[in-house]
Amino acid sequence: MESRNRVRGIAHNKNVAKITVLGVPDRPGISATIFEPLAEKGISVDTIVQNSSVERITDLTFTVAREDLEAAMEIVEPVVESMGARDCISNAYLGNVSIVGTGMQHNPGYAARMFRALYEANVNIEMITTSEIRITCIVAEDMVEDAVRALHKAFQLDQVD
Repeated sequence: MESRNRVRGIAHNKNVAKITVLGVPDRPGISATIFEPLAEKGISVDTIVQNSSVERITDLTFTVAREDLEAAMEIVEPVVESMGARDCISNAYLGNVSIVGTGMQHNPGYAARMFRALYEANVNIEMITTSEIRITCIVAEDMVEDAVRALHKAFQLDQVD
């Protein structure tokens, strides 16, 4: 196993709000119908998670900056109603924490170590997203600092190489 720690830093943000559209019909164009009006109004969307559909119905969750939540809901709620989705709910009190580094996806164990560290710090994960250089977890805003401390310890970022 690779012994070099590929995690080079921890990033975090306490300015996160989540919108979940429940019971979305799973058909082409639905995502564009939701996200185009947000883009037209200058609302940036960060993390997006769509569940696998069951009987052609799915849930779609995404995050925006907290200060954009009210405007985003005003845009999304009528769209949700017109497409026949079941509901649209939000949570304004979230944050995110990420481990950042190159080569993590080709070396097993980084996600597992991150999730274990958050579990041991009693931090519940609301959403997870990954990219080539980062693994990000959406968590309660009041748990972000605990999550950052736990990840610094788990990946030994407080130690000098």
